Amino acid sequence: MKSFFKTLALALLILIGFTAPSFAGDTIKIGVAGVISGDLAPYGISSVRGVEIAVDDLNAKGGILGKKVELLIGDDVCKPEVAVNVATKLVSDGAQMIVGHVCSGCTIAANKIYKDAGLLVISPASTNNDLTLKGEQPNFFRTISYDGAQADLMTSFVKNNLHAKKVALIHDKGDYGKGQMELARKYFGKLGGVEIVLFEGITTGAVDFSAIVQKIKRSKADVTMWGGYHSDASKIVALLKKKRVKTTFFGGDGIYGSEFVALAGKYGDGVYATGPNETSSNPLHIALTKKHQKKYNEDPGTFFFNAYACVQALANAAEKAGSLDYTKMRAALFANKIDSPIGRIGFDKNGDVVGAGFSVYQVQNGKYVQVN
Repeated sequence: MKSFFKTLALALLILIGFTAPSFAGDTIKIGVAGVISGDLAPYGISSVRGVEIAVDDLNAKGGILGKKVELLIGDDVCKPEVAVNVATKLVSDGAQMIVGHVCSGCTIAANKIYKDAGLLVISPASTNNDLTLKGEQPNFFRTISYDGAQADLMTSFVKNNLHAKKVALIHDKGDYGKGQMELARKYFGKLGGVEIVLFEGITTGAVDFSAIVQKIKRSKADVTMWGGYHSDASKIVALLKKKRVKTTFFGGDGIYGSEFVALAGKYGDGVYATGPNETSSNPLHIALTKKHQKKYNEDPGTFFFNAYACVQALANAAEKAGSLDYTKMRAALFANKIDSPIGRIGFDKNGDVVGAGFSVYQVQNGKYVQVN
């Protein structure tokens, strides 16, 4: 009798061994993480929507490797400590690849979890240089150019197009904002001919920015450059205008989008920002804009197209690799290009996007217009 039960138990174990993977592998799980609540939610929501529509399109064509794609969504509220918890949950819930995060500080914190789990990560929005240029995040890629490229564009535009002699650099003390302004200071040093008259951080979310506005006024800066996001920038811009401080405001991609324009209102006109290259004539860009309008009853947000491209890149890599194997997919990401809504893109040896970059925009009559 014991022999019978041993045989039966062995048979059950063998059966489980053969059947469990088929149940576990019914879908391919993509984790998407970012800020989807709070002041910066529009950035993360635009990213999530890009992933959602990309997954809809994939599933309509049979998914990835013949399997439907399932989404796991996490909200990090743009706080690194929360991002770590989100990453841990996505991994424990079985995410097999990640799109995100949005805020650079969150991506830096969360990628420690993803890297240890052997997951590939592609961000549509995190621009901090260290994510790729230090060589410490081999699993990380992005569909947006990095801060060094952005700083190069910003500083050359400020000197050569705006003809500034004195510049104030202010930031929100975060990995993204402070890092961006440190790079701007470095690039101005290389250019020469521009004096940095103020370099200072502010407390993000503050009610009153009078102190920094007074410092900008006393500095007599021709241009005030901002490293941070739209919620703080809109308040600072409004106060600069109200106090009649004669300075041109110029921010990075953290203020590029309709959210800044809406918050700044009439005070936003004349503000400059860098943002992803204009690709509205791209056929896929046009088609996806229509899909977004139909599904969400509004135009796409700032990182929608970059996030869609993230999913395209991951799906293409899996198909080219013929599996979800980390090493094979990573090699496929380096070796192949895709036709995306932001252009025909690939990745360089660092994981940075090739084929997409930044442009300079200015708010004119309540709307960002490309000027360079």
